[in-house]
Amino acid sequence: MTSFDTSPQLNVWRALLALAVVFVMLATTGWTALRHQRHPAPLQASLAAWEDGRVAGKRLPDPQSQPTRLARFFASLTDAQRIRLAERYPLAVGNMNGAPVELRYRANRIALAEARGTELGRVRDSRLTPAGQEQAARRLDRIESLMRPERRILAFNPAGTGRVAEVFGDLRHAERVSVVVPGVDTDLLTFQRSERRHTAPVGMATSLYEAQRQADPSTRTAVVAWADYTAPSGLGMDAATAMRAEDGADRLDAMVRGLPGLAPVSLFCHSYGSVVCGLAARDLPERVSDIAVAGSPGMRVEHASQLRTTARVWAMRDADDWIRDVPHLELGGLGHGADPMADGFGARLLSARDAKGHAGYFVPGTDSLRNFAGIGVGAYTAVSCAHRSDTCLAGLSGTTPTGRA
Repeated sequence: MTSFDTSPQLNVWRALLALAVVFVMLATTGWTALRHQRHPAPLQASLAAWEDGRVAGKRLPDPQSQPTRLARFFASLTDAQRIRLAERYPLAVGNMNGAPVELRYRANRIALAEARGTELGRVRDSRLTPAGQEQAARRLDRIESLMRPERRILAFNPAGTGRVAEVFGDLRHAERVSVVVPGVDTDLLTFQRSERRHTAPVGMATSLYEAQRQADPSTRTAVVAWADYTAPSGLGMDAATAMRAEDGADRLDAMVRGLPGLAPVSLFCHSYGSVVCGLAARDLPERVSDIAVAGSPGMRVEHASQLRTTARVWAMRDADDWIRDVPHLELGGLGHGADPMADGFGARLLSARDAKGHAGYFVPGTDSLRNFAGIGVGAYTAVSCAHRSDTCLAGLSGTTPTGRA
């Protein structure tokens, strides 16, 4: 007779109970991001003005058009016409997938300057509470940092907690493009940190960019720190469901399709960002050659094949990452499915040696960063597999500049 403590049925119920307990505890902080999110008025106003606008007597195209159509539209304009549109509709152009990247950088500098004026007014507004003025001062400091001449801001939306995407390297001429997709608590204020900087999108992206240059100095690379979706705030119900990830997946797909050129694209998805990447996978264009997840709570599937992607799927987790103790289940919309590190999931398992904790995967000197860099430049045989084996390299045949092994 099977003992009560080891029966399969009891183990299933224990897992379900653990899942329920985790999410009930997390629910005490849940739903707040949705409830307190402000309406994205500035961007919506810019888009509405664009829809009523004209250039050379002709109506402007639908800003939600496919990136290829928008790219053709901008290509048909003179330099002066493009600049005029960026100056007149900075938020619309700055967030428009398909617009030339240099024009987006220019438009977002204008949008940032306008946002700076708004926050400066809030800092001086005596009607705000001290806490409100302090938050405005923090936002002002972040916006002024993003306005520095050397920064290339691919997307910016000041509404709510704010969304940003920044490029490191020459995106237009890159031979390989990497996109860092972060997880919870990512917004305008946490986009960059001076302490523990490799835990924030800017630090992750700059670290990856430098590691790629060291891994292969001859390959022109660009890295996008992509925090252009509304991430869950804290480990609440938003983080336990796919609601934020579904919108993020649509936005990620549109961004990738709007990238210039034909260079292979690798996605590096951390924590809840791997949920975003999992949902986006089936719709992403074939130029996405690799999807690598770190510290993943799940990708909303039970097996890598269900992602329905031609991209290679990689996964890593360090030994002391707390995410390993979160039940990898999906029940009634709660949870994110199977553990990508599980043997039966079908991902290529990478070493994360020397990485510490849930947010240590982009720290220089770690196997995790070296592996990300190898994938990013297409040097697949240089990566190190988990468990000191070579199983993650099965079927690969060395450096593949075209992004396919």
